[in-house]
Amino acid sequence: MSTVLTEIRGPVGLATLNRPDARNALSPEVFKELATALEAWDGDPEVRCIVIAGGDEWFAAGADIRDMASRGFQDMLDSPSTGFWPRMAAVRTPLIAAVSGYALGGGCELALACDMIVASERAEFGQPEILLGIIPGGGGTQRLARLLGKQRAMELVLTGRRITALEAEAMGLVNRVTKARDWLKESLDLAEVIARRPPLAVRLAKQAVLAADETTLAGGLSQERRLFELAMATEDRVEGMQAFIEKRKPEFRGR
Repeated sequence: MSTVLTEIRGPVGLATLNRPDARNALSPEVFKELATALEAWDGDPEVRCIVIAGGDEWFAAGADIRDMASRGFQDMLDSPSTGFWPRMAAVRTPLIAAVSGYALGGGCELALACDMIVASERAEFGQPEILLGIIPGGGGTQRLARLLGKQRAMELVLTGRRITALEAEAMGLVNRVTKARDWLKESLDLAEVIARRPPLAVRLAKQAVLAADETTLAGGLSQERRLFELAMATEDRVEGMQAFIEKRKPEFRGR
């Protein structure tokens, strides 16, 4: 049985974690299958946004602790998770995490690695690794610090406490909180909106925003300008501006 279910809904790819008996724990198989799906869609011009979802009760419980407990130091160096996070970070297509229930440990890191998070009012987020004698290893400390600031990130990482969806929204971790029954629909609706935007400009814009986390202000401004100039050279830019002048709906073709 596949640990990640994939389907295409128009211009949106939907990847659903499928280990309900293990609370969607991130096993080596999940990492492999999810990375393969993301990279395949990233290379498909018809897929313009990607949603990663779990189930109603669990987005993902984190790493598979039973598997980790039997692994030694060398095993962890060779773990599929080591290569997964850079592969996910290299995806140019916008990524939305659709979170219901618990997003803990690696599950929280998976959501944080996406570009946006839509959460059910029943969602909870946390990095409880400290309670197991370890620390986050999939970007949790770095992304939380960048999103929330040092003090809040330090508290969550050092205590292992969970936060509700509303707390996460107030802190700026979550884009929007939905009713319990609407989390997937609203995630897909957001993805559809993004998918209707000019695809080349969307990818360039994602790259520009990410530069704010990864460079100095001067470096980010320089990169933004180069990306802006690339966007100006596209056919979609000509179409978008002409449609605006003619007061009609633009037809973007990704060129």
